[in-house]
Amino acid sequence: MIGYCGEMAHTAPGRRERKKAATRQALETAARRLFLERGFDKVTIAEIADAADTAVSTLFAHFPGGKEALILGDVQEREQALAAAVRNRPTGVSILQAVRRYLATRGPFDTDADAETRGIVELVVATPALRTYARTLWTKCEDTLAGVIAEQTDRDADDLSLRLLARFILQVPDLTGVEPDPPAAMDVAFHHLQRGWPEL
Repeated sequence: MIGYCGEMAHTAPGRRERKKAATRQALETAARRLFLERGFDKVTIAEIADAADTAVSTLFAHFPGGKEALILGDVQEREQALAAAVRNRPTGVSILQAVRRYLATRGPFDTDADAETRGIVELVVATPALRTYARTLWTKCEDTLAGVIAEQTDRDADDLSLRLLARFILQVPDLTGVEPDPPAAMDVAFHHLQRGWPEL
């Protein structure tokens, strides 16, 4: 009996995590479908939960940010990805180049996006609530980005120059994402950042 319980304790968390992941995926899939069919503002939380065959409380347990989070995710995911992009950059790749490459995989900057993703990008650009939420998510990454740049350059995380750089970088997606050619606009933005911080 002890051995059996020990085995269960080892395997149960994996099943729970898989179930959570499946529920989260079902909610995201239902939300995307409904938003693309009817528009962001015309879909309710209750309708998304019903389409995913789950409860509203379960939806908020997975996505505390509500409808916006179902499309744009949360700040933790962005913080982790930004930090990883800087820390794990290949030899010879600068910090600014690493961040630029990471941003190139997201939203309007991803030139290889499929049709559904392009539809979501258009929805975000056209919906004020989503643009505001996205801007807020990026802004909340400022301390993390400044901190990891400081870590990688042996500088103080409170260094004003690094905090300015982090803030400017995190304004780039919102400012350039609505331009006629977002990737080209981002290139212009990072060109100016590189001139201001040539050592990075």
